[in-house]
Amino acid sequence: MSIRPVSATELKARIQNEPHLFLLDVREPNEFQYASIENSVLIPLNQIPQRLGELNPQQEMVVICHHGVRSRQACMYLVNSGFKNVSNLTGGIDAWSCDCDSSVQRY
Repeated sequence: MSIRPVSATELKARIQNEPHLFLLDVREPNEFQYASIENSVLIPLNQIPQRLGELNPQQEMVVICHHGVRSRQACMYLVNSGFKNVSNLTGGIDAWSCDCDSSVQRY
């Protein structure tokens, strides 16, 4: 099972067309507080193994971090744990801020 990359502009369209899309943010709480995508859920990367039970392996999910590196690690872990519908936000919240929503602060 491969991890699907999704661009910020693709994600924006998907959020509008797929209201049940689950957005998992794997950054640290201070990063999430500073800049986040509306309705995303924060589970820091290092907490994913302990909190796996909070996630639905069948749900369509996009994983988000700052630039796409930590989210890719999270995606690999999720896929190896049996999750089927996992996408990685290419360029992370930074790309979201640049391409979709300039009100989201860059850092």
